[in-house]
Amino acid sequence: MNVIMLLKPKDTIKYIYDKNTLRQGIEKLRAHSYTAIPVISKDGKYVGTVSEGDFLYYILDKQNNNLKEQEKHFVSDIIRKDFNPAVNIEVTMDELLDRALKQNFVPVTDGRGTFIGIVTRQDIIKYFMKNQ
Repeated sequence: MNVIMLLKPKDTIKYIYDKNTLRQGIEKLRAHSYTAIPVISKDGKYVGTVSEGDFLYYILDKQNNNLKEQEKHFVSDIIRKDFNPAVNIEVTMDELLDRALKQNFVPVTDGRGTFIGIVTRQDIIKYFMKNQ
């Protein structure tokens, strides 16, 4: 089994750019009822994932929830290192399952680190249930 069969391609999912403002990021999360969202650079490289908590903690740490203030800060300011790392398209199903145990979705990149989509925990569970 190849991960490509479970992949939700980049053009079918929502993501944000690392140079989006905090306000833009929060608005996209809220508009789509997401709790976390992939972050990519303008050249398409996977940068990380941000969660609702990342936005909340940043706002609390700055002690300012003014929307205008959020336009002065960028998503790249709140990305946590090693949170929800991407896997390469050549990942094994066992490794994919291991990652899915720790996160709701697994970002997938090609050999150049370009973000190509995600695999959801739900799709992985369905695959293993069907193929027992």
